[in-house]
Amino acid sequence: MKNQIICVLLFFTLYLPTFIYAQDDSNSESASESKLFDDQEILHLKLSYSNKEIKKETNDSTYIKSSFNYKIDNDTWASVPVELRSRGNFRLNNCYFAPIKIKIKKSNAKSTILEGHKKLKLVLPCLVQKDNDDNVIKEYMAYKLYEVISPYYFKTRLLNISFTEIKGKKTKEHRIKGFLIEDDKVVAKRLDAKILKRDIHPLEQEALTSLKNTFFQYMIGNTDFSAAKQHNEELFYINKAILPIPYDFDMSGLVNASYATVGNTQKGTLKITSVTQRQYRGFKRDPVLVFKVRAEFIENRIKLLEVVSSLKPYFENASEYEKAYAYITSFFQIIMNDSKFNSDIVAEMRD
Repeated sequence: MKNQIICVLLFFTLYLPTFIYAQDDSNSESASESKLFDDQEILHLKLSYSNKEIKKETNDSTYIKSSFNYKIDNDTWASVPVELRSRGNFRLNNCYFAPIKIKIKKSNAKSTILEGHKKLKLVLPCLVQKDNDDNVIKEYMAYKLYEVISPYYFKTRLLNISFTEIKGKKTKEHRIKGFLIEDDKVVAKRLDAKILKRDIHPLEQEALTSLKNTFFQYMIGNTDFSAAKQHNEELFYINKAILPIPYDFDMSGLVNASYATVGNTQKGTLKITSVTQRQYRGFKRDPVLVFKVRAEFIENRIKLLEVVSSLKPYFENASEYEKAYAYITSFFQIIMNDSKFNSDIVAEMRD
């Protein structure tokens, strides 16, 4: 008995501090990550770099030095040294503002809003023209809509950006909207998941999440995705199941960008010729699950429309907001009508 007591005391002496430290460290890390994404107030950001330089340096390992300057309060700004590179292909070649990948050193991020993040995606408007900020708001809207639909999503943060474009010895000032997207490694950590980097057929993915994803893509009028080929989708292994999480919605009918084209990254012929038209791209599933997901979308109708209306103050053009609201409303006119639901969704499910 005496020996047992000694062993117990030794165990708590040697290992309890480790458990406490691990718990505190985990909580601290979660708190640091929440500084950026759990606060959903619009973040004011200042950036400065050369558009020409960042488009020229297209190698994945080549970054340019810059600073992430963010507003803390009315009179205070903080600055974090970061490195930037362009990402993507279409927008890089067709847009004035290239989408950006941000890399942050752990030592620079400590005690700042970026603590807990090594990489981030930055979404910017495509062109310098009317309605481009509204297009950013609509794409951001798509991410927020998916948060209602699924517990598995990329977190985002809306930005007011003062961008100083370096043009040789001169500079040009831009006031634009943008938003940040968390890195997939942070998502994996948050969801206790593993990232999968191989082709996996959608029918081998978790059925309920896969269905929610394809219903969502139909709702926003997006065909520019492939869960099998991981085009604008990431696959995560969570609780012994493979789950897709979508991203990049600028080609959707909801956004209706001037440069958007109908995507056909999946096998099969599309019947649509405009991104504002819808075509369901999911596979046939158990009818019980199909009607379960349909019921969930209908049940969440008010919440989804509230997401749309909550972003109304950020639109520069009132008509762009009205179009976005009408577009999501038109989805419910389909899904809540038995005849339309069967002809436009069920009948279009692929074998």
